[in-house]
Amino acid sequence: MSWKLTAFAPRLVIEAALVAHEDAFDWDPDIVLSGSEVAEDKPDDWQLEAWLPRKPGRTEKAALAALFAGTAPKFAVEKLPDTDWLVASQQDLQPIRAGRFHVHTPDHPAIREPGLLDFTIPASQAFGTGQHATTAGCLAMLTHMKAQGLVVRNCADIGTGTGLLAFAALSLWPGALATASDIDAVCVDVVEANARTNDMPMGPGPGELTMTVADGMNHRLLAARGPYDLIMANILAGPLVSLAPDFGTALVPGGHLLLAGLLETQERAVRAACRKAGLRLAARLVNGDWSILWMRKRRR
Repeated sequence: MSWKLTAFAPRLVIEAALVAHEDAFDWDPDIVLSGSEVAEDKPDDWQLEAWLPRKPGRTEKAALAALFAGTAPKFAVEKLPDTDWLVASQQDLQPIRAGRFHVHTPDHPAIREPGLLDFTIPASQAFGTGQHATTAGCLAMLTHMKAQGLVVRNCADIGTGTGLLAFAALSLWPGALATASDIDAVCVDVVEANARTNDMPMGPGPGELTMTVADGMNHRLLAARGPYDLIMANILAGPLVSLAPDFGTALVPGGHLLLAGLLETQERAVRAACRKAGLRLAARLVNGDWSILWMRKRRR
């Protein structure tokens, strides 16, 4: 990314803009957005950042302004040096502990404790190093699901990114079939490299992970390896709503669905879509502004 635009506004304004971005089906994929608080001691002061591989013109600025219901805030424009800003932004990430899991980059040592599952996930172009509230929340929820007696024989991680959630599921249920997919082909090499780093076996059999590139559930491999006891999807609220019927179809009766990537303000829409697909809420947790949902398919 060689250009960045930054605007400051109250948290609710930025969150509404992020929701509008998710609903913009004609959005230019070259424009990557991120919303975050400016400082820990100012939780209601947020910034919206947009990265582009080219100098932003009138079209790009108009697209950003259209995300705001009222008057759009002023965007500051700056040219950036040639750096992989996604990787750079993840450098110096601190280790996290979530449920039974400890996740860290290679810059930090592993922790060997009884019952603790340790993963080394380098910073990369794929999402899911564990530090984001949604990924950490999923790890905590998976730990809770295991503690509640959930047995998983066949699972899928949709939008896997780094592969972390798939690795976590295989660690909790080591005899399960596991399938991971992502719409971004770059994730294939990332997942395979992370699997080698963490001694996670790749392959089609029990206790192994199979990786593919797919748009949502639309892939022959995902259909052939289903139905699933557990589907995990840490993506975005818009796709979760759209994919709810496919998730319901791909689960066995009584099967489980772990959803994340949605703001707490988006939870109602996601849960409504899941109810229409025959899924009910089993448990939820909120990590920061993000909701993590454990849904369960009706048995009949």
